[in-house]
Amino acid sequence: MPERAEGYQPVALERTERAILVGVERLGSRKQLGWDIEEDLAELARLADTAGLEVVATVTQRLAKPEAKTFIGTGKAEEVARLARELGATVVVLDEELTPSQQANLERLLPDVRVIDRTALILEIFAQHATSYEGKLQVELAQMEYQLPRLKGMWEHLERERLGGGRGARFGAGESQLETDRRLTRKRIADLKRELAAIAKHRETQRQARVGSGVFRIALVGYTNAGKSTVLNALTDAGVLVEDKLFATLDATTRRLELPLGREATITDTVGFINKLPHGLVESFRSTLQEAREADVQLHIVDASSPHAAARIAAVNEVLTEIGANDRRQVLVFNKCDLLDSGERARLEAAWPNAVFIAAATGEGLDRLLDRLAQEAARLDEPVSVTIPYSRGDLVSAVHERGTVLSESHTAAGTALTARVPRDLAARLQPFADGGGAAG
Repeated sequence: MPERAEGYQPVALERTERAILVGVERLGSRKQLGWDIEEDLAELARLADTAGLEVVATVTQRLAKPEAKTFIGTGKAEEVARLARELGATVVVLDEELTPSQQANLERLLPDVRVIDRTALILEIFAQHATSYEGKLQVELAQMEYQLPRLKGMWEHLERERLGGGRGARFGAGESQLETDRRLTRKRIADLKRELAAIAKHRETQRQARVGSGVFRIALVGYTNAGKSTVLNALTDAGVLVEDKLFATLDATTRRLELPLGREATITDTVGFINKLPHGLVESFRSTLQEAREADVQLHIVDASSPHAAARIAAVNEVLTEIGANDRRQVLVFNKCDLLDSGERARLEAAWPNAVFIAAATGEGLDRLLDRLAQEAARLDEPVSVTIPYSRGDLVSAVHERGTVLSESHTAAGTALTARVPRDLAARLQPFADGGGAAG
């Protein structure tokens, strides 16, 4: 087992714990982006439920800007403390990321409960749901980097003993333990980064092999619980876990997909995004999210039944920008359309005329989605007119498997084909081009 800092403890939430949620409405800011305090707290409640907490109350506050010492102010903190005692709550969850000092100050004002923030809650959910070795390492790295600046508060009770320590001692018990924990935590972070870099190198080798194959690559992106895994299963029979929970699946899954006219493609499901996704998680999962950066097209899956669909689209695109994946072609796909009435669907179709509307759970619209993907794949193809000798049946098969055949005939010289094919295959066919070159 690797050496660990004694002060480091994951959140380790229990199902029996009762939680109070605290949300802050910053005046004149997020409503303009389509978010409001009710939506924030509803999402926080779903996160809490996914982590195994029982929500017993919510508290809101309107602020022009966060209070520097406690984020919510001393008066509001005392109100939350009284409510926690009355309801028997053991956890208070802030819907913002707290600074280490704000968290320490709140813990002093709320001595009988644990105080965690939205980031810690999301990290706990990722820790619960990570199944692959790489996923577990990625989550641990994010947790360690989140915890490092917060180690000080864990040993304040010992650090105070320094005033009564022996004469001549350079450090008290608290300070020496804190330095030890910091050293061990930094060492573990460095070890995790090295191991993840090695895994990323192996993943890159696999990815380059797929790039070299010229197979059309599709990445599923979208807000968590929009139905990406359901779409993947519906298109490929992938058998990926589907649950009505946030972040039910974290690990990237790649499957082969046959498009109309026999065109082959790969489709990869990536981790779901969420509003205010912790930066540390984005960094830790950067290699996994590489699929979204390098795909030929992104299928942006949207929960059509959400009243905040536009804000969620914006939140996903913000993360894609953060990881440098906002320059890829994107097809917007509104899923769960079976949950809409005719009026709601008509409004969405008018607002997003280029989107594809489906219900992956019932299969509605999947044929239209496949046709759209075939069109997107064809955009990257080059036209060729070739006569391939009968001895090169492998090239004829490659044209059928990877391209779109427009005409085919058999001549004395070989198989005459007019087709649209990927660029790498067009280069291989160049020696057999009619008239001394590929048709243009």
